[in-house]
Amino acid sequence: MTEMSPVSHASPRGRTDIPLNSVGLTVPNVQCRIVDPLTGDDIEIPAVGVSEPGELLCRGPNIMVGYLGNDEATRATIDADGFLHTGDIATVSAEGYVTVVDRLKELIKYKGYQVAPAELESLLLGHPQIADAAVIGVIDADGEEVPKAFLRLQPEATLTGEEIMMWVADRVAPHKKVRQVEMIDFIPKSASGKILRKDLRSKGALV
Repeated sequence: MTEMSPVSHASPRGRTDIPLNSVGLTVPNVQCRIVDPLTGDDIEIPAVGVSEPGELLCRGPNIMVGYLGNDEATRATIDADGFLHTGDIATVSAEGYVTVVDRLKELIKYKGYQVAPAELESLLLGHPQIADAAVIGVIDADGEEVPKAFLRLQPEATLTGEEIMMWVADRVAPHKKVRQVEMIDFIPKSASGKILRKDLRSKGALV
């Protein structure tokens, strides 16, 4: 991102063990943290496996000092300890590999938990009858924000909404379960392939 002037993570040349979906390792002289977006507490990096997702914060000599003439934006982006809040939701593996999984503004807030749409989308795309998927937060009849999946099925697929909700529930923590499903003909995307979630939200949030 521009504020990093110009980089915070990289994959060292010649390394073949770094996952392809990772942004790599934190570069020298840059310090990064993963924090809970709700509490601001640091998320522990496990000795084995991958951390829980949280917002990626970075600090170092290459990080910008602020936005010219916009103190309010600077205070909203850089905290008192000098960490820049990237707005990216990321995980860190025990080996130090950082993987960006979503954007903070896209998180679904379900009963005090944070649910990353991209995590559910990745899971759904692993189902053989699903051709494409998008997940957004919608408000249900009880006033709760819940994960809703929009799915484009493979030709001749017979999958039902109930079946996919059960399939997901068997593979995720209770707060990450898909609570609503809608089958659609296509997932709206930009020219670069980014899901146009605002177009999905315009279909109606209250179900």
